[in-house]
Amino acid sequence: MESKLMMKLVVGSEAIFFLALMMGFVYFAYFPGFDPKSLALLDLTKTGAFTVLLLASSFTFWRAEISHRNGQIGSLKGWLAATVGLGVIFLFGQGMEYNHLLVNQLVVSKGTFATGFFTLTGFHGLHVFIGLIMLAVVLYLTFLGDFDRPQSSVISAVGIYWHFVDIVWVIVFTLVYILPHVVNMK
Repeated sequence: MESKLMMKLVVGSEAIFFLALMMGFVYFAYFPGFDPKSLALLDLTKTGAFTVLLLASSFTFWRAEISHRNGQIGSLKGWLAATVGLGVIFLFGQGMEYNHLLVNQLVVSKGTFATGFFTLTGFHGLHVFIGLIMLAVVLYLTFLGDFDRPQSSVISAVGIYWHFVDIVWVIVFTLVYILPHVVNMK
């Protein structure tokens, strides 16, 4: 139980930090000197596809949690591996997008939109990476037999973090990729 409480406290503090980053992004990226050319470089379709994969990782982790509760260790391993794989693919997609943006000279110093974009998405990417480390450790320990009994709350605690990261991405994706098109900032 203590691991779940500690994870909730971590997620709570991270939520406040993400909220501050998001508010700063909206204010600084859209209002003072917004450059719509920067927005045109973002690939909504490709990032949308990687978003679907990240959201699918929440489903696979949820299935891993159910497998753990039911004592289905083989399924737990498979669902955890699928979650890690989907998370890695998402990060790979973010790396491809960063490469595309840098090749097209959209760098952190290009303006407030670029600075906010790289800060917000980069901070989220860091959290995905941290989550993947936690998931990889849990997967490794599962193969060693540490989670053969469903009494452990470690998997649920990691789940709190992973689902939080996915929820944050939905908000970031909406703010960065969808909102500018809805309010016609192009």
